[in-house]
Amino acid sequence: MDSRTLQSTPESGDRAGFDGHKKQKGSKVHAAVDTLGHLLALRVTPAKEQDRAQVAQLAQAVQSVTEPKVEVACDDPGYTGQEPAAAAADAGIHLEIVKHHEAKLGFVLLPRRWVVERSFGWAARFRRLARDYERLATTLAGYHWLAFAMLMLASAFSKG
Repeated sequence: MDSRTLQSTPESGDRAGFDGHKKQKGSKVHAAVDTLGHLLALRVTPAKEQDRAQVAQLAQAVQSVTEPKVEVACDDPGYTGQEPAAAAADAGIHLEIVKHHEAKLGFVLLPRRWVVERSFGWAARFRRLARDYERLATTLAGYHWLAFAMLMLASAFSKG
């Protein structure tokens, strides 16, 4: 699970909030992906919404679409705290927070956290997802689902 902030446009309306961490006004897309980077769950909120507050809905959505059920989710330090852990535990998911190494020299690969970042990078290939051009959050979410479906189909046909 992770999130990214999309810069707002005048069409974003009330959904355009200010993300204090990234110093950007826009909408925040919260996503949960599997180990291959395929989209499992997605929520669109104003950018001012905290990542921790979205864990319950994302965890429930992930469990409703997966069989067998997901047991562990790797997250960044934005999901620390007892409330997100309890919300995920209610859905049967253990949150594993992957932190940076304190004494790192050069590049250090963090386990499993890069998968969702890679998925956001794939979504960035679609111009419509570069900014929040949509009036409705459901439309923005739909474009994300469409983009990930196209990516999944492209990977299936390239291997076949």
